[in-house]
Amino acid sequence: MFDSDLMESLSRVHPATPLLIYMPLIAGSLYFAHSRMQYSISLLAELFVLGLAIWTLLEYIIHRYIFHYEPSSRAGKQFHFMVHGVHHDYPNDAKRLVMPPAVSIPLAIVFYSLFFLTFGHAAPAIWAGFAAGYVCYDGIHYAIHHLPMKGGILNRLKQHHLRHHFHDDQTGYGVSSPFWDYIFGSNRR
Repeated sequence: MFDSDLMESLSRVHPATPLLIYMPLIAGSLYFAHSRMQYSISLLAELFVLGLAIWTLLEYIIHRYIFHYEPSSRAGKQFHFMVHGVHHDYPNDAKRLVMPPAVSIPLAIVFYSLFFLTFGHAAPAIWAGFAAGYVCYDGIHYAIHHLPMKGGILNRLKQHHLRHHFHDDQTGYGVSSPFWDYIFGSNRR
């Protein structure tokens, strides 16, 4: 995808990388909110679930309106291919299913900052839920493309996402949850 060997190596990520980076940060954020901020377990759980909900909505919005935006300029088309087009052309490339840390870490900092500006001291607990949503998304997305799923909710998620890839890429934008596809009418045409 890149002429530079360095850029090429930075664009390929082992699927366990987000788990290794973010799980300690999620645990630390929850510990901080509980021990330092004195949040009760029930409040912590509510804020965590709020973060998860924010993630699912953002996942849907990014996938629908950014990843499937069709730029008109040559540079825009090249950038779009690097960001998401390569995944649609090579959906089973195991090393290009998760966001590289060089991109995900700055984005995590930006979102933490936005949560702090918006929610104040509740930010660590909300960000923990948001980051957990991202980690689950990456794990589910990898599993959809590389693991057999015979039944249950994971098989339904797989069918939902594979319809997006192989039948109609203008529907089915939710990967870890089809909830927003139902809400916004983008489940099926």
